[in-house]
Amino acid sequence: MALTQPTNSEFPYSLTISVPLPTNRLASCALRALEVDAELSPFVRRTLTLGAPAVEAPSQPKEKKQKQDPDEAKTVLKITYIATTNRMLRVSVNGFMENLGVVLGVMAELDIDVLKAEMEG
Repeated sequence: MALTQPTNSEFPYSLTISVPLPTNRLASCALRALEVDAELSPFVRRTLTLGAPAVEAPSQPKEKKQKQDPDEAKTVLKITYIATTNRMLRVSVNGFMENLGVVLGVMAELDIDVLKAEMEG
């Protein structure tokens, strides 16, 4: 999580949360599941995007990195909040974190790859 400097006098409080996920498919799934719930308060705004990690994993061979689809590298779910007060920011982020926990829990329990690995292992 990163607090950023105010850039909007109407919404002076902001927070960016980055959630790294193992694959683009899981990151995209989380994004789609979370973006359907609009922010209810007019005093808070939220944006959700996918991005690539700041530092690439050194474990992948260079050839694989070059052949990889640019969208496949987007495995980080980035959530940016701006709010009129620090209290509104805190309340909104707390609610979002509960939703994020549910989405990640369901993904861990029901993801096909996870189930396949458990059956083989």
